[in-house]
Amino acid sequence: MKRVIVMGATSGMGREVAQMYIADGWQVGVAGRRIDALEELCALAPERVFAERIDVTESEAPAALLRLIERVGGMDVYFHSSGVGTQNPELVTDVELHVMATNGDGFVRMITTAFNFLKNNGGGRIAAITSIAGTRGLGVSPAYSSTKRMQNTYIDALAQLSNMHGYGIRFTDIRPGFVATPLLNNGRHYPMLMPSHKVSRAIYRAVQRGRRRVVIDWRFALLVALWRLIPSWLWERLPVRN
Repeated sequence: MKRVIVMGATSGMGREVAQMYIADGWQVGVAGRRIDALEELCALAPERVFAERIDVTESEAPAALLRLIERVGGMDVYFHSSGVGTQNPELVTDVELHVMATNGDGFVRMITTAFNFLKNNGGGRIAAITSIAGTRGLGVSPAYSSTKRMQNTYIDALAQLSNMHGYGIRFTDIRPGFVATPLLNNGRHYPMLMPSHKVSRAIYRAVQRGRRRVVIDWRFALLVALWRLIPSWLWERLPVRN
């Protein structure tokens, strides 16, 4: 029986992907900050779903992840769906630092723990939901777009590290566009907003098929391609908002 750990399984895409793993008969470890939401997932298959409260910003998080891996009986796939994001054009420092702490420090804290476990246990896959926001710096969301770019680059670096040493760790970098999840439930209008269940199903398929990078969906793939063609001097003058 294959084993997966889903970090950020309390809501949104992380929760939906966890439900798909459960429905497909995997041994599943679910983690997040709200234990009540995790226990609801455990109730779907109590004999093979295990929960652990983990806040990725806390120093105790790596020990909690290893404890959950032990309870599951090992790990073949680590799926990271833990993150925060907000528009902050006023550049409130505490808001920026909170995003950095979760998407930066928290991401590295958990990904390195998963990497080192897999390195010492025959390899496996690390999949992470990043974002198309990492394509270019977004003036309305400086910390969010910057941390997403960092996540993309960090995954690239670890993929090279794994190949250099033959660790057998493979990666899937998942870059969605705008998705109707609690993260975007802020009263603003977002273009081409995609239903969460549709995106989660595409994410699950991408991980199962071993995709290295995937932009979801084709409209955002086209948008990203266009963004990359824009010269820096012009990009910095564009009024990119939502």
